[in-house]
Amino acid sequence: MEKLPIKAVVEGLLDLQATGESATLLGIGPMSKNCVQATLELSRDDDYPVMFIASRNQVDADDLGGGYVNGWNQFTFAEAVEEVAEEIGYDNLYYLCRDHGGPWQRDKERNDHLPTEKAMELGKKSYVADIEAGFDLLMIDPTKDPFEVGKVIPLETVLERTVDLIEFCEEERKVRNLPEIGYEVGTEETNGGLTSTETYETFILRLKEELEKRGLPMPTFIVGQTGTLTRKTEQVGTFNFKNAYDLAQMAKGYGVGLKEHNGDYLDDVTLLEHIPSQITATNVAPQYGTEETRAYLNLAAVEAKLMEYGLVKEVSNTRDVLLEHAIKSERWRKWMVGEQKNLTVAEIMTQNDTELQAEILDIAGHYTFNDEEVKVEIEKMYTNLKAHNIDGQRYVIDHIKRPIRDYAECYNLSGVTSRIKSLNKIKA
Repeated sequence: MEKLPIKAVVEGLLDLQATGESATLLGIGPMSKNCVQATLELSRDDDYPVMFIASRNQVDADDLGGGYVNGWNQFTFAEAVEEVAEEIGYDNLYYLCRDHGGPWQRDKERNDHLPTEKAMELGKKSYVADIEAGFDLLMIDPTKDPFEVGKVIPLETVLERTVDLIEFCEEERKVRNLPEIGYEVGTEETNGGLTSTETYETFILRLKEELEKRGLPMPTFIVGQTGTLTRKTEQVGTFNFKNAYDLAQMAKGYGVGLKEHNGDYLDDVTLLEHIPSQITATNVAPQYGTEETRAYLNLAAVEAKLMEYGLVKEVSNTRDVLLEHAIKSERWRKWMVGEQKNLTVAEIMTQNDTELQAEILDIAGHYTFNDEEVKVEIEKMYTNLKAHNIDGQRYVIDHIKRPIRDYAECYNLSGVTSRIKSLNKIKA
């Protein structure tokens, strides 16, 4: 199958909105190889395109610190996805996307308060690896400035850095004679940023003006605030249909799709509102990591039962090892609220607050899947279960599929690849 550029997919979705046959795409955080397989199997079986949205903490160049997901850099990530696709006979469209690319987008760069020049240099280095590894979409997000915490980052600064970075990426792409790529701009996380329709339109207009001056392409997506917000393992935001619809219409006026971030744990009512509000795509990530952690805990509970029944001699230590590594990772801090995020590792380990520990495991278990000790225990558990005809890995993959399938059903995704392709044939 000839791969449609991601921009053509988005343009197809915008055209299909007139017929009521459009859909909202899913941007899926590649939380593990199991998550990649679950995503590709559903995309293959139900005929819709998917985007893998990798943050710089998850997947990045080795000399920038690599990624916590499988230790992937851009090239090994691309290879892993291709490998899974080949194994399962995949025949649809998947897109490798950079989520929140740019300066200070690795936690360490921000915590170290890297000077602007150095942060921009590292952000560019990461983009070059993205481009060379064949990424289809790059999010240009220069808004994580550690020197502007709690302040509104001036729109002019965001615009200037955004245009400079797009220009840089386009030059690097052309030098390598690589096909066109899509860009995603704006962020719902700008302090006081692209939340109102007025600011959003100002941003699009100024961006269009600056890009045209330099002969650069318009972005494929512009991120806007629809009211969604993920904390802990919950959706704590309130979906704002009117804002979403207004932003979507505005973006569409410039041939661009509205992208929503923080789309985890949405209920069916909100999911079903996405088609009439004409949101082109939603990003979901931590939810899939949490679902995978829960799948492992379910399997560990089964393993314990089998020991109770005298069928397993020595159970794995999956839950305790996952818990210990999750607490020590400290990556749960960014998702916690209030004073909890300031607790020390020692306090959590010694307080014996089982409720808090379980919560941290739920939130941060997925950050540890690549830790050697964790992998050893999971393998041991799989072996114990396999002896009694339970395919643990298959269960994990199918478990991750559940929330993806829920979203895909509400987002009218089934068959959308074929609908976009027929539209392209008509145009041709």
